[in-house]
Amino acid sequence: MKRCPWRTTNEIYLRYHDEEWGTPVHNENRHFEFLVLESAQAGLSWSTILMKRENYRKAYDHFDPVKVSKYNDQKIEQLLSNAGIVRNRRKIETSINNAKCFLALQKEFGSFDRYIWGFVNDKPIINRWKKISEIPARTSLSDQISKDLIQRGFRFVGSTIIYAHLQAIGIVNDHIVTCFRYKELCSEYKRNRKE
Repeated sequence: MKRCPWRTTNEIYLRYHDEEWGTPVHNENRHFEFLVLESAQAGLSWSTILMKRENYRKAYDHFDPVKVSKYNDQKIEQLLSNAGIVRNRRKIETSINNAKCFLALQKEFGSFDRYIWGFVNDKPIINRWKKISEIPARTSLSDQISKDLIQRGFRFVGSTIIYAHLQAIGIVNDHIVTCFRYKELCSEYKRNRKE
């Protein structure tokens, strides 16, 4: 079974590649989860964040944006003392700020899903990379979405973070063409178009 040549033997990371990365996401809490985790990743490796993901789910009320938006100073101190997550005050405060912005966006568009997928008219971008080195860190689409989110008050949503988000939630399929997931996801897109 050929997969993208990610340089890792980490079981959690490989499972993420095989089961999640590039799979279209339409669940609101999952969208918020990726936004929190990707902003927490800034300056760290994605494998570090994946190893802490279950701890984040418990600490962040399973990424319920309504609950996270109401976190107070006492909750921030509790999170700062939680060794299972990234204990960075700015990142924690950003997650609370972004929860409030996320709710405002839901109110305006009906859902975050409708907002984010609206940038591509609900059709995933299927790239045809032959090598990992061809995959960009950002694109004009991630620049556009990043700029829009920043104008709406979101923080830690630079273009590189947003491109990682687009990859994670399946708006962009960046599996290389020889990877088994590339073919699986392309088949899934075709099936969904026919339904």
